[in-house]
Amino acid sequence: MAEGRPAGGRFGSLPHLAARFFGAVTPGGPPAGDEDWALALLLPGERELWRRMSGADRRHAIAVARESLRLLDQAGKDARREILAAALLHDVGKLEADLGAMGRVAVTVAAVVVGHDRLARSGREGRRAWLEPARRYLAHDRLGGKLLRECGSDAFTVAWAEQHHLAPERWTVDIGIGRLLKAADGRS
Repeated sequence: MAEGRPAGGRFGSLPHLAARFFGAVTPGGPPAGDEDWALALLLPGERELWRRMSGADRRHAIAVARESLRLLDQAGKDARREILAAALLHDVGKLEADLGAMGRVAVTVAAVVVGHDRLARSGREGRRAWLEPARRYLAHDRLGGKLLRECGSDAFTVAWAEQHHLAPERWTVDIGIGRLLKAADGRS
């Protein structure tokens, strides 16, 4: 385990991972009112990406955005549209992995056991092409930033998707806002 990192490493704490697992195997998307609330916050291109996300990912994203809104309000900070969009779309890059819930679980466990960076590098140059979906899943932050940039998202929304698994000292976003978003993600 890396120094200063929880057992889940880049993926969060073990309780967070357990909650995400049980959420992932629960069928269906968010309630219609939550779906409408999220869609109203998103730009047209972002809405298209949102609609492609799994029901479980959309439920998680709404929970993160709602908790972000609560934390921003508590801190006396303005809940700008691009901040809430960042909360809603921080995991959008997982679309590119095309893995189901069990595939994601397997990759996450392997990344915790073997190491995120080692697994992400394994099998390059075609030797283990079957690992490509796992590598895309592990790179969902970078891939999400690319998708958001291409659809015309705000700079903050793109940056948070790309940086939400980095150490705070590597963030280019406002550190206070980043900490609130990170806390919201960890609680949801």
